[in-house]
This record gives sequence, C-alpha cells and structure tokens, in this order.
Amino acid sequence: MTVHVGHWIGIGGVAPDDNREAHLWEKRLDGVMIAIAALSIPVALTELQSHHDWLVALGNTLHWFILAAFSAELVWMLSVSSRKLAYLARNWLNVVIILVALLGLAGIASGVWVASARMARFALVGLLLARAFSGFGSVLIARGVPLVLGVSFVLLLLAGLGFYFLEPTVHTFGEGLWLAFVTGSTVGYGDFVPTTTASRVFAVIMVLAGFALLSMVTATISAFFIGEDEKRLREELHRDIRRLHEEVRALREELGRQRKDKSSNGG
Repeated sequence: MTVHVGHWIGIGGVAPDDNREAHLWEKRLDGVMIAIAALSIPVALTELQSHHDWLVALGNTLHWFILAAFSAELVWMLSVSSRKLAYLARNWLNVVIILVALLGLAGIASGVWVASARMARFALVGLLLARAFSGFGSVLIARGVPLVLGVSFVLLLLAGLGFYFLEPTVHTFGEGLWLAFVTGSTVGYGDFVPTTTASRVFAVIMVLAGFALLSMVTATISAFFIGEDEKRLREELHRDIRRLHEEVRALREELGRQRKDKSSNGG
C-alpha cells in the first residue's frame, strides 16, 4: 500500500476514503491555515524584541490567536471526519503545534520555566514555518511559474521592509530590498550584512524561504516541460489510436465487400 509522504511529516490531510464533507472543508480551510502558520515570522521577531512592551503583548496575542485557530481547526475537522483516528495520525503536526503553543504560553503566563517557555515558543515558530511552507509549496507548484514569481516578488518587498526596520545599517528601503535579495539568493556580496540578533534571525528565515522558493521554481519549470512531453505523447497516442481505428474500419469494410462478392458469385 502506498503512503503519502505528508502522512509521515504530519500534514497528510484528510484520508482518501474519508467522507465528501471532510474533503470539502479541508480545501476551504487550507489557505486560511497556511496564512495563520505564516504568522510565525512576526512571532519570531517579537520574541527578539522583548525590551518593547507592546511587541511582547503583540507576540502573546499572536500566540493565543495561533493556538485558538489550530485548536478550532482540529476540533472542527474531527467533527466532520468519519475517520477521526486516521485524521489525527495523518495530521500529528497540528497536534504538536497546539501542545507547544500551550507550553510556551503556560510558562510565560506563570512566570516559571521562562527559558523552556521561550524555547517552546521558538520551536513553535519552526513548526509553523514547516506547516506553512508544506501547504504553500503545493499551492504554488500547482499554479505554475507566474504565481511562484509573483509570490517571490511580494516576499522580497516584505523582506526589504523587514530589514529596513530591523537592521540599523540599512538606511533606505532600497538598501533593505538589496539586503533581502542577496540574503534570500545566498549571494552575499558583503556590502550589507545583518548586525543585530533580530536581523540575523530574519536573515535565516529569508535564506530558508529563498531555498524553498528556488526549489519551487525549479520543480514548476520541470513539471511544465514534463507536462508538455506528456501532452505531446498523449496527442501522438491519440493520433495512433485514430489511425488504427480507421485501418480496422477499412479492414472490416473490405471483409464485408469480400463476403458480398462471395455471396454474389455463389448465387
């Protein structure tokens, strides 16, 4: 029996033999949960700017929102799924995200295990990034190169803005865009480098995002050419089948004429 890779990494989704309503809700919620998982990036940045009270409050709010969203999705999908245990087994990453979010919030709220709580909150960032890129990648590859390039351009603009606010050596938005490009593409000319903890962590995220997007572009282009080859093969196969059908029809007509000629001669 073939097992989808997503099953093993906790993003297997609804089982193929589950009911139609579960599959419908999975499609409806997929984009929403990808967007919520992408909130891991501002969560990471708020964790590194703990000397600003409003950023700490924003980080806590985002954590509560992420926890509520993933919990609500899990409860709802279990309610509509006819194979609840299979859904939990195929989507264990969502369960881990909820548990890690609870651990982080509990530690910060109680004032104890602060180091463990911060580690849990950073672990949550990694889990959410994995969840976001896993779903986001399938959407991009399915839509093709234009969408991949469009998303890359938007991310580049956002990353440039992020470096503009986080990196003190960057004085203009243009310099932020340049740093975002050389970081995401791993070119690294050295004219601009991250110097603060926040900008360095942001640079790590940009490198991972750059690798992911480059892989998506490569996969999409490869899929395009493979699809063109398959299309050409299907067209050739269709022509061969039509040609064979015409030959069989001509042969049947010839056999029919021969039978008529025999009948006429015998008569």
